[in-house]
Amino acid sequence: MARGSRAAVDVEYSPVGEGLGMRDFWLYVWLRRVSVITAHIISVGLVLLTSILSRPGTSLFSWHPVCMSLGFCLCMTEGILLFSADGSPFCFKSRKWKVRLHWFFQALLLVFGATGFGFMVASKNVSEHSHFTSWHSLLGVTTMVATVLQATCGVFLLFPKLISVQSFPRMRLYHATCGLVAYLLSAVTVMAAMFTDWFQATVKGVAWYIFFLLPLFPALVVMNQITSAFLPKKKITS
Repeated sequence: MARGSRAAVDVEYSPVGEGLGMRDFWLYVWLRRVSVITAHIISVGLVLLTSILSRPGTSLFSWHPVCMSLGFCLCMTEGILLFSADGSPFCFKSRKWKVRLHWFFQALLLVFGATGFGFMVASKNVSEHSHFTSWHSLLGVTTMVATVLQATCGVFLLFPKLISVQSFPRMRLYHATCGLVAYLLSAVTVMAAMFTDWFQATVKGVAWYIFFLLPLFPALVVMNQITSAFLPKKKITS
């Protein structure tokens, strides 16, 4: 580039590592696919293990971990990973079909989240215990707020006539950012639940540490997927 010439800066959104040739590296592609498949397995496994431990139907509280795990561990994870081209069972579907399925999962997430929240409130009222006194409960409320916020951003994307054409790309970025924040908060909330008296009385020893680490892996996969799709990469052209 000649001295004094003015460079034009374009911003494009592309997968992390593409500029380093990582996208075509077979080991990198293989690891991505294995990671996504493992995240699917862990999300389903967390729901099954939580259901076994909580024994739904034995009390009002027993439905709380089941509903929350179905909503945040399964529906939220699957609703995001279905956009992945690596290891997703819906990779052959069109983007329009994926968006509809994404909304289906997000609607289920809100239903399960609200139901689980209701069971917790009812259980606390019956036992006459105070509400929102633990880190787990406070993080849970924060996660619900972030989830509703990202769903609100999604409504504007689903009905683009509600916003201007110029605001659509920005709203899409807001939706992805809120979704990432909500997912990371949900992972932290699940991990905080493992410090509650109920969980520590149920799971002990090495099994507790395994449970504690499990939510981290899907969170890393989801974070990589979202940041890879929306992380800006500056390209300087003359």
